[in-house]
Amino acid sequence: MPKVTVDGQEIEVPAGATVLQACELAGKEIPRFCYHERLSIAGNCRMCLVEVAPGPPKPQASCALPAADNQVIRTDTAMVKKAREGVMEFLLINHPLDCPICDQGGECDLQDQAMAYGRSMSRFDENKRSVDDKYMGPIIKTAMTRCIQCTRCVRFAEEVAGTPEVGLLYRGEDLQITAYLERALTSELSGNLADLCPVGALLQAPQSFEVRPWELRKVPGIDVMDAVGSNIRFDLRGPQVMRILPRINEDVNEEWISDKTRHHADALVRNRLDRPWVRVEGKLQPTDWAEALQILADRLEDAGEKVAAIAGDLLDAETMFAAKKLLEGQGSNLLEGRQGGMDYDVSSLSAVAFNSTIAGIETADVILLVGSNPRWEAPLVNTRIRKAVNRGGAQVFAIGPMADLAYPATNIGDDLSLLGSLPQHVLNAFASAERPAVIVGPGALAAGALGASLGLANSLNLIREGWNGFNVIHTAASRMAGLLLGFAQPGGLADVEAAAPKLVLLLGADEVAPTRLPGAYKVYIGHHGDAGARHADLVLPAAAYTEKHGTWVNMEGRVQRGEKASFPPGEAREDWTIFRAVSDLLGRPLPFDRFDQLRAAMIAEVPALGADGLMDLPWSPPSLPVTPGGPVTLPIKDFYLTNSICRASPTMHRCSEELIHGRTFAEAAE
Repeated sequence: MPKVTVDGQEIEVPAGATVLQACELAGKEIPRFCYHERLSIAGNCRMCLVEVAPGPPKPQASCALPAADNQVIRTDTAMVKKAREGVMEFLLINHPLDCPICDQGGECDLQDQAMAYGRSMSRFDENKRSVDDKYMGPIIKTAMTRCIQCTRCVRFAEEVAGTPEVGLLYRGEDLQITAYLERALTSELSGNLADLCPVGALLQAPQSFEVRPWELRKVPGIDVMDAVGSNIRFDLRGPQVMRILPRINEDVNEEWISDKTRHHADALVRNRLDRPWVRVEGKLQPTDWAEALQILADRLEDAGEKVAAIAGDLLDAETMFAAKKLLEGQGSNLLEGRQGGMDYDVSSLSAVAFNSTIAGIETADVILLVGSNPRWEAPLVNTRIRKAVNRGGAQVFAIGPMADLAYPATNIGDDLSLLGSLPQHVLNAFASAERPAVIVGPGALAAGALGASLGLANSLNLIREGWNGFNVIHTAASRMAGLLLGFAQPGGLADVEAAAPKLVLLLGADEVAPTRLPGAYKVYIGHHGDAGARHADLVLPAAAYTEKHGTWVNMEGRVQRGEKASFPPGEAREDWTIFRAVSDLLGRPLPFDRFDQLRAAMIAEVPALGADGLMDLPWSPPSLPVTPGGPVTLPIKDFYLTNSICRASPTMHRCSEELIHGRTFAEAAE
């Protein structure tokens, strides 16, 4: 490990570190625009200049210079100060003085660094150049006159997203960054481009001219748009979530989130259920809480043990636990969370978990995807697989319909019978692999291929010391916690139907077909007026995930907690309080009056939900029959409209129409 001296302080740095990284290890702040820790080094902006000896007697770009033994680095000399001021002066030659109207104002790196490292005046008085704005789709708004050609956006699109649709045209003063052919960006991660942009040339179109950063209060949360459990931050003005940004978590989402996670915020105030409704003579009529709770209590008394609860995809663990306790008081255990009808074996949680871990999958050297399109099912897992391919040279094979995964993948067919007779070149690749992995998607689970997939654990030697290569991708944020709490019947939803319940609680469950559970009185407890509310007999307004504290468990078994950011609208209430109130009317009050008591009771019953981080899931796969093969289909047909919140979002509908269905939208000038 090389030893360097930074401003008189001798430190030891890791092999391969750059001078910029060495300076930061020494506690020095180095300004930069083009450099980013997760992207390749470009050395474009020259803002990170330092003085290095031995070396030429001039400032050097620290981001592109390797740290070496006996280097003496100076960050505070007059030469460095003058060089940085000169670079800033050049950067501002053509930059418009539009800070008061720029959406990046208050969060602009150029603004901050101009104040800290710039001169108080400029020696240039030539006219500023102007660059036409580019069309990049419904997510990204451009103001390209501000662009300083740092190329962060170009490198992100190429290296992380895998959709190289942004690049440089022309040279010198005519240099421009544009989307090729000026078409909409097709990446489901395009919103991260605006986060990366240091100058406000790329902005979030759905939030344009809506807020200023200093108006917002910030609350940490957990994303529920998929089962990855991305760490996010809610930025609120008053009671409304104005935007959603990523929080850094190296083990889960690094610092990226998908466009669906980022831009569903506009649906949190649209199509909301804010009062109880009851169906009278075939039509839903508004009512009050006293009448609604009495109706529910009467129906529960009448149904006795013939009561079922179906959990939706966005539900927190506390809500499911409270519902479970309410049903236990009825003498029922008809709990199910796989509302789409899947019925795979859940006797071992490790057999349906992402055992390699999300961060660990990027170290795999051979990967077999079975009935999965991770780019839509778990975009932040897909970026990890792409990293394994590009940096580690991993081979990827796929069984299922052809899909653009943003990295090379060899499709070996779409018939699940291939699991019992993999082609020889696939077997050879796994035989020589040090960290082989199989990823089973929801398409394979729905087709009953869990048994055949588990058989690969032995035949492909997926389980080794320090490595478990068997992985399952879920698409529901509530799935793993639901399995821990018993929301799974052996035969899935079919078992619930076979029990012929008189009363069914739809806990935010919008994907249950209206024709299922005939004859049951349906009570929908949720937050949006979506499919579940439309065919329910009683609708009780509940809180969205941003409006309550909650515990979620992601696909790898990581327990995470989100905080309450705002209050439910109108007369809506947190879900668990509804169960607590109706239990009083039944004369069997649930044993908790406050949320902290509810969480404590849940943890006492399921201690794993009280831990932080990854649960311990010992590998103990069940012995399952291998069902006959057949074609596999992928369940997600539209990435942007997968749940009730997304279906209420104008931004998600615009993305769906333009990016999935190919509809074109005329701009104002057209």
